[in-house]
Amino acid sequence: MKSYSFILFFSVVLIVYTLAHYYLYVRALQAFSPQLTVKRWGTVFYVVLASSFMIGMFMERMFPSVFNEILYKIGTCWLAFLLYFVISLVLIDIVRMINHFFPFLPVLSQQHKTIIGLVVIGFVTIVIVIGHINAKHIRVKHIPISIAKKVDGQKHISILMASDLHLGAIIGKSWEEKFVNIVKKENPDLVLLCGDLIDGEIAPVIRNQLGKHMQEISAPLGVYAITGNHEYIGNIDKSLSYLHSININVLQDTVLTLPNGIQLAGRKDLHSQHAGNDNNPMQSLKTLLTGIDHSKPIIVMKHQPYQLDEAVDVQIDLHLSGHTHHGQLFPINLITNALFELSYGYRQKGNTHFYVSSGFGTWGPGVRLGSRGEVVVFDIVFL
Repeated sequence: MKSYSFILFFSVVLIVYTLAHYYLYVRALQAFSPQLTVKRWGTVFYVVLASSFMIGMFMERMFPSVFNEILYKIGTCWLAFLLYFVISLVLIDIVRMINHFFPFLPVLSQQHKTIIGLVVIGFVTIVIVIGHINAKHIRVKHIPISIAKKVDGQKHISILMASDLHLGAIIGKSWEEKFVNIVKKENPDLVLLCGDLIDGEIAPVIRNQLGKHMQEISAPLGVYAITGNHEYIGNIDKSLSYLHSININVLQDTVLTLPNGIQLAGRKDLHSQHAGNDNNPMQSLKTLLTGIDHSKPIIVMKHQPYQLDEAVDVQIDLHLSGHTHHGQLFPINLITNALFELSYGYRQKGNTHFYVSSGFGTWGPGVRLGSRGEVVVFDIVFL
């Protein structure tokens, strides 16, 4: 049944992907009306470019190499261009449709169409460049929180939370070093990494020794991580093995008590329910926290921000998630806002504090529009 669901999902994605490229191809021919030779070579180039993401992703998984990694990078970059080319052309076609029924534009010559095509290319390129610059600027966000429970030792602590680093072909050493430097500068008492440390395929992570600098991170109360859906999309066993090899303490439906009495629960990702190689089904939060001491603070890390009421019902104090990237590319944030009760930011329900991060890294293209990468520091006072 799971394989049928995957085939259906992949088929829908492939159809939409193909139709988007066909739409762009037809409109490009109308705009530039190339000569036959240019059209032939242009078509070959376009097919290679359009296929680079799918082929690069498959080849990097089956036959890891630097060449396939580069092909995948080209493909992911093209995804951002494709999105904004299609959006631009749809808007132009809406205007054309309105003009068809209520004429207000002059008749366009081929020269005018070519100029419009060049303007669209220039506009989209500028948008992508701005989005790439935006993606590289990570903000550190401080959030003060009060929790009416007792801890041992100091009553004020700082917890640094980050999600979605996506170490891999796109997010490399410079991003990792940037993250490590932020953590060192903030000097938190506790570091929590809320899933998708690895982008998916583990090969470029191992090939480029990503995560090596993560071992430089230390905190008095520890450094803990959970898995996200991308660790499962790649290979969960290989991902966990590699994370353990670089001394990342990964919690998989695990509860532990920190030295000051804080109880920390790390959830498996929901994607584990669809992983054929995971023999231990994900527990409900209520079952996982059986026997928990509610007089002490309870923090839960869960990658995907579903079922928030479940956390309120079992009286969680702080619930941390990521996954959504806050859409990463506008207008996808409109979709994530519709899919999730809380797609991004802070919210309090009852006595439970929720935070969903937009993430540190990016999935696919290293571009952000309508969202910012972030690291979040919670300045917590226990009353």
